[in-house]
Amino acid sequence: MSETTPEVIDAVPLLAPASGVPEIIDTPEKFESALAELKNGSGPIAVDAERASGYKYSARAYLIQIKRTNGGLHLIDPIAFGPGHQLFTKLNDLLNTDEVILHASTQDLPCLRELGINPSRLFDTELGGRIAGLPRVGLGPLLESLMGITLAKEHSAVDWSTRPLPKEWLNYAALDVELLIELRQKIYELLKASNKLKWAEAEFASILLAPPAPPRIDPWRRTSGMHKIKKRDQLAVIKNLWLARDEIARTNDVSSGKLLNDAAIIEFAIHKPLNKKEAEKVLRPIGMRARWLENMPTWLSAIENAISTPEDQWPPMKSGADTLPPLKLWRERFAEKYAPLTHARFAIESIAQELSIPAENLISPEIIRRICWTPPSDSLLNLNVAAVREAMLGLGARPWQVDVVAPLVARALLEREPREIPVEVEPALAPETP
Repeated sequence: MSETTPEVIDAVPLLAPASGVPEIIDTPEKFESALAELKNGSGPIAVDAERASGYKYSARAYLIQIKRTNGGLHLIDPIAFGPGHQLFTKLNDLLNTDEVILHASTQDLPCLRELGINPSRLFDTELGGRIAGLPRVGLGPLLESLMGITLAKEHSAVDWSTRPLPKEWLNYAALDVELLIELRQKIYELLKASNKLKWAEAEFASILLAPPAPPRIDPWRRTSGMHKIKKRDQLAVIKNLWLARDEIARTNDVSSGKLLNDAAIIEFAIHKPLNKKEAEKVLRPIGMRARWLENMPTWLSAIENAISTPEDQWPPMKSGADTLPPLKLWRERFAEKYAPLTHARFAIESIAQELSIPAENLISPEIIRRICWTPPSDSLLNLNVAAVREAMLGLGARPWQVDVVAPLVARALLEREPREIPVEVEPALAPETP
């Protein structure tokens, strides 16, 4: 058992906030009152956001939950105010007077920033739990293992763009921040006791400083089921359908998958139906839905245009993105790179277990792959930790990660025979979410 594994506590359900479910804030007067109450509170501020994932194209926030000790619990309807509203500017100024607590912050920060909320100090309870070595780091499991509290999750996947929001949904949302301050303190104590607090603080800071992710190259290539595609004309169909679907989804702010799911796109690419009857025949075996038929003329036009496109304009089978070969090919064709990689991965997994931290949080696997694929020029002949450190920092590793991992990787680069490890199965690409 990990040194950070908490003792088992008999959990009790948390059914409602201690002070009841607050009235939703949807007018300037209510917002100003909430700001005054929060200002009179003290200590870090717990924040959460609800989006309409799976229902809307956008990732905007449809509810903001905030709680502060002696500052009350507040539910803000951001749709009533809009991005950049002066009251969000005031809220941002208030949040930046102390630490902001978020759970899985990388999910919520983009929609908060869209409103004008940019925390300057962060504590992420999910990431903190990972670094502390806790086995389950969802909000519910953390509250259960560390505080003996269970949360119901029956409204986690509802359409938060619904107006008015039902009272039971608001109760569920309020509970997400009800004990977040206390949970933060529990995780803080675990991190401090295991001498990992500085690591966690460095990771929290890096999240706030990280630039927005660049646009994906050929995002249509992330359509789920691409392993079934063997021909370039099929790729042309997928590209056309994906782009047509994306345009309709963006224009109408509806989830792409509700218009036509990825499985349907793949089947269309394989069978290339040219009329409604043929299309319905293709879709029926995978569970055709009525909404897919609403834009059938668009889907058929996209397929026809792809078929009529000259072959020299079909997409290449491989993307031009800066991606490394699958690990199976490393083993078969690039033995000189595969051998160091196997030793590096083994060493990192071993030290990660010793430190009770997931290997992917100790160092990004992508950084290790890139170092082994293109090692510093002189690190293949001599043990050169400094060169490896510099290369890792250049790829975005944090100094604390480099301190732990660089010596291990430097030694691994000198290896010429691979370790016997299972071939890693390349994960299937998940469908891209807008």
